[in-house]
Amino acid sequence: MAKHTALIEWSNNGSPFTDNRYSRAHRWTFDGGAVVPASSSPHVVRVPFSDPAGVDPEEAYVAALSSCHMLWFLSIAAGEGYVVTSYRDEAEGTMAKNEAGKDVVTRVVLKPAVAFAGSKAPSDDALHHLHHLAHDACFLANSVKTVIDVEGSWSFDAASND
Repeated sequence: MAKHTALIEWSNNGSPFTDNRYSRAHRWTFDGGAVVPASSSPHVVRVPFSDPAGVDPEEAYVAALSSCHMLWFLSIAAGEGYVVTSYRDEAEGTMAKNEAGKDVVTRVVLKPAVAFAGSKAPSDDALHHLHHLAHDACFLANSVKTVIDVEGSWSFDAASND
């Protein structure tokens, strides 16, 4: 079984804390060495206590779901003999109240625009099937309650080489 780790670090740098007027800016460090500035969302905690330049957990959640779907899609497409030349997803997550009245990410919509080339172009049905297989295989999609929809598009350049 694989283990995945991240180091999340925050410090109040000597500022007051119990008045809730502290910075939510922090950082994520991953095992490969990547360091990501992070913060609460300015939609949740107002600026200056949130740093809009930092990645917030809700954005990271949407990005992780999109990334997982994309990686599976690319693997499955390659296995099916399709040549993918680019993949761009403007994914979005929606926060709303759940049945218990708590704010949660209720829906994530993946909007992948996929470009293909080479000698084989997918039909709309084949593309839908590739996304279905990717969604079904995605570890994260299988780990969450959030509804995840895929509203993708694609293009094909027959003149391009395999």
